Amino acid sequence: MPKRKGITVSRQIMDSQRSHPEATGELTGLLNDLIVAGKIISSEVNMAGLADILGQSGQINVQGEQVQKLDDFANLTIKRRMEQCGYVCIMGSEEDEGTIPVLDGYEGKYTLAFDPLDGSSNIDVNVSIGTIFSIHRRKSHGKQGELDDLLQKGREQVAAGYIIYGSSTMLVYTVGEGVQGFTLDPSVGEFFLSHPDIKIPERAKYYSINEAYSRYWYDSTTAYIEHLKDLDESGERSYSLRYIGSLVADFHRNLINGGVFVYPRDRKSPDKPGKLRLLYEAAPLAFLVEQAGGRAIDDQGRNILDVEPQDLHQRVPLIIGSKEEVNLAERFFTGKV
Repeated sequence: MPKRKGITVSRQIMDSQRSHPEATGELTGLLNDLIVAGKIISSEVNMAGLADILGQSGQINVQGEQVQKLDDFANLTIKRRMEQCGYVCIMGSEEDEGTIPVLDGYEGKYTLAFDPLDGSSNIDVNVSIGTIFSIHRRKSHGKQGELDDLLQKGREQVAAGYIIYGSSTMLVYTVGEGVQGFTLDPSVGEFFLSHPDIKIPERAKYYSINEAYSRYWYDSTTAYIEHLKDLDESGERSYSLRYIGSLVADFHRNLINGGVFVYPRDRKSPDKPGKLRLLYEAAPLAFLVEQAGGRAIDDQGRNILDVEPQDLHQRVPLIIGSKEEVNLAERFFTGKV
């Protein structure tokens, strides 16, 4: 007899809304429309090898990176779905240089910042990729939203999450009341609750870092990673290296099984404050991991959720994952070890 499916994501979101009598339903509507966009992207990702949508588009994005065809598809899908949903006043995408206005007459009271397809360099080799999103409540009072509506601290997010396209498609999100995980059943086109109340293990099993850059690491990074690689009292390794090179995939594994992801600044690009984008990657994942019992800091020990964004494409170093390992990293990076 087939296993009985659980609660749907739309039911979960509605139940959350009902627990807040002051809620207007706009955040519920926003999340539901965003989930529809994720389903469309998931369908295209699953057919990518058959639909001539693999490979590069020939364009360069604002980050100076080659745009993949699926990048472009995902970006356009989210923008077109959300620009007239009626719940968003302004958007920002990792793929677009400036802010993205919504259609006149469809302005709402929330902002949406998103990475349409994180890990896109892995698209052609069928590695897990994902959509990351961050939602704030607008602060301006005009018709259209303003840049400052997007440039808010991660601490002020009202919702954040990601949709990961892998062996199955999963939605993981938070509205500040814990972290819930849903798996898409493609036969009915619905997300069902599969990972309720996710808690990241306090102690990690894995560390995730690109060791090919070890020659460029600062001494604090080297010392921390060497400590993780040391043998424990029984002569066994305490940690195993697991690095996919797709942030959303590395983060998802560490969230479920326990781990720490490390992407610090290095000597190769001393003028750049890290590689990952604060608004589109670091802040939403930091909100998720904190809700799950973990931590996220930069390599100066600052909580990612308290970093004040200065521009749409601000980059930050990121150490994120299980609390004990991030606490240990903080001591190494701030010179307290």
